[in-house]
Amino acid sequence: MVMTQEPAVLDTIREVVGDNSTDKVFGEPITQEGLTLLPVAKVSGGGGGGTGPAEHDQEAGGVGGGLGVAAKPLGVYLIKDGKVAWRPALDLNKVIMGGQIVMVVALLTLRALIKARSKRKARK
Repeated sequence: MVMTQEPAVLDTIREVVGDNSTDKVFGEPITQEGLTLLPVAKVSGGGGGGTGPAEHDQEAGGVGGGLGVAAKPLGVYLIKDGKVAWRPALDLNKVIMGGQIVMVVALLTLRALIKARSKRKARK
């Protein structure tokens, strides 16, 4: 069976996906006292939709869809006197996670060293 009208869900997904442009990645420039800040973010997204089969000789089946969009700040470009500098955003969650991983590895290494040392002392 061929549907003559596209579902509104698919139109919405097309609108959101088609709306992806540099406006979503680069924010509005902020200018003050000769310094311009240009915020930058990573924007990603996806979506899908579809129709299900018709049941019991009905004309149309079910319709469904979904989409998701995520944005993550990357940093800012600083523009002053014709010179451009990049200042990355600090992702505190990654810093904390990295510290925790280093601590766990250090504790496991220390534990292995203590066990090896105690085995050597037990042999003597």
